[in-house]
Amino acid sequence: MYEERLLERIADLEAPSGRRKGTGVSRAVDSIIRHLQRMMNTRQGSVPIAEDYGVPDMTNFPAQDLAGAGKDIAGAIRDFIRTYEPRLDKVRVEFERRDENMLSLRFRLEGNLVRENKIPVLFETVVDADGKVSVMSEGA
Repeated sequence: MYEERLLERIADLEAPSGRRKGTGVSRAVDSIIRHLQRMMNTRQGSVPIAEDYGVPDMTNFPAQDLAGAGKDIAGAIRDFIRTYEPRLDKVRVEFERRDENMLSLRFRLEGNLVRENKIPVLFETVVDADGKVSVMSEGA
């Protein structure tokens, strides 16, 4: 049951018995995607109980070029995930520069599921021009 967060497990207890679909691994990956998306759409300093929760404002990175800013943002995302997503281990985040759409930033997130025999997972994260972050499983 560790594959889902506490509130998801509670909701499952109240749902009809046929509601839960997928394997433990797929439920874990789906839950992690939802959690990462929720976390990365929260700005640092907006949660009173944990001032460091959320990602920093991405418009305020003091790099002189896009590659430098992308690397700095990737580091901030990696540190944040390592702190607040305990179901992932060996997290790596890389900025992927794509010239076809300069109004969005793309990051590749790699890691291993902690309790699922260290299964490697891969996510794509896109920050659009409005600052909204979406997370999806690579290849989905």
